[in-house]
Amino acid sequence: MPVETSLRTGHLRVADGNELYWEAVGNPQGPAVLWLHGGPGSGATAGHRRRIDPARQQSVTFDQRGCGRSRPLVTERLDLLDTNTTPAQIEDIEELREHLGIERWMVTGASWGTTLALAYAQAHPERVTGLGLFAVTTTSTAEVEWITESMGRVFPEEWELFRDSVDRLPGERVVDAYARSLRDADVQVRDRAAAAWGRWEDVHVSLGPGWEPDPRWHTPPTRDVLATLVTHYWSRSGFGGDQIPGRMPRLAGIPGVLIHGRRDISGPAVTAWQLHRAWPGSELVILDEGHGGPRSAAELERAIAAIAT
Repeated sequence: MPVETSLRTGHLRVADGNELYWEAVGNPQGPAVLWLHGGPGSGATAGHRRRIDPARQQSVTFDQRGCGRSRPLVTERLDLLDTNTTPAQIEDIEELREHLGIERWMVTGASWGTTLALAYAQAHPERVTGLGLFAVTTTSTAEVEWITESMGRVFPEEWELFRDSVDRLPGERVVDAYARSLRDADVQVRDRAAAAWGRWEDVHVSLGPGWEPDPRWHTPPTRDVLATLVTHYWSRSGFGGDQIPGRMPRLAGIPGVLIHGRRDISGPAVTAWQLHRAWPGSELVILDEGHGGPRSAAELERAIAAIAT
């Protein structure tokens, strides 16, 4: 009998009043590949469906808590924001895996999705057949400091505008001021902070070949969801990002490919390089791209074909 490979979708109720949108495509009996989107808060797209052989593999993704087609949106329930953490999302992933009846899967992701993928794999290495990651970050304190403070040395004009677009308390970091402003009771304060954050996001990913402004950063309510979740996670170093490098031995024996753009100034290649050195058997691919791009996507497809067998 022919294998049913068409798109399957649904919603899964998880903790703290959240309902996650998920989708799967390809062979339900084949090796599974999970895609974790970036942001946090960008939501999943249809791109994951093209990275597999649908007759042989299946691809799964979902909109993470508070964004995309999951409900409620973070901007609708700011009172739930403190329950939106990396450990909570790891539990969401496990609930989705069990809901779909998947024993083990390859975990893939980009940008923030690589942080979540690494944290999940370190928490549940027995459930991971391999990792395929591009635009690699661990959302560490040092990485957040670079992207929100030190990168002003590269873009001084834009950074000064970014810094001065929110009111800061004495000694308060820029990222903390934005996180606080995006939880403000005054909607005008939140709107101003979200717009300024979006402008800065466009600046620091602008050096890649073929770069164009990202419409998500200029289109409410998507912009507001993104800015709220990004600043929430970044101001807290990804709820454990500083611990990821020291936990790389937990991935021993798990194959992985780390793909990164040399021109990715918002996330310098040193993070991917250090993780590679701490992860025996991993592969590091450095490309002449920015924060992701078509060559990174092609390398991810190659990794999926090799690992998800």
